[in-house]
Amino acid sequence: MPKLNLSLDSVDLITVDAIGKPGNRVFYIQGRQGSKVVSLIVEKIQLQSLIAGVSEFLNEVKDKYPDRVSPEVDIKEEAMRILPPVDPKFRVGDMGLAYDDERDLVCIIAREIDLSEDQEEEDDEGNVVRYWCTRGQLLTMAHWGAIVIERGRPICPQCLQPMEPEGHFCPKKNGHKKPVKD
Repeated sequence: MPKLNLSLDSVDLITVDAIGKPGNRVFYIQGRQGSKVVSLIVEKIQLQSLIAGVSEFLNEVKDKYPDRVSPEVDIKEEAMRILPPVDPKFRVGDMGLAYDDERDLVCIIAREIDLSEDQEEEDDEGNVVRYWCTRGQLLTMAHWGAIVIERGRPICPQCLQPMEPEGHFCPKKNGHKKPVKD
């Protein structure tokens, strides 16, 4: 089967979103370039890591190129929603960021990890999608991603674990109430 090696250079929009009810959501990253739409499935933890990495990455770019204008965040919720029908190319195994200083563009590189035994070469990187975007688009996507994650299940203040809508058994409370002292 031929490997997918796609590059959207450069995107009109890069976004993330989740479909489903909290606790059963599927997270996606989606790039749009004209009529071309490329969606990939990502894990929540991958999205959280990407969001955390964006701030650090953009700070490094700012330190190296102090004369470049800092990007602005421009979230328009309707535009940031992923476009249906969502037909993901693959599930992301690995993501990274790169920077082209000549064009002042950032690249999100998403790779599918091929776990099949019939890999022909060790150098074969499997399916890859590259989303080229501006620093402003990347920062906006990261801020939107944080909003998407926050819309999930509420976090228990005791154990810091997500609470189910049906109820929550908190291991910190161990199911017992402490007696009230007068």
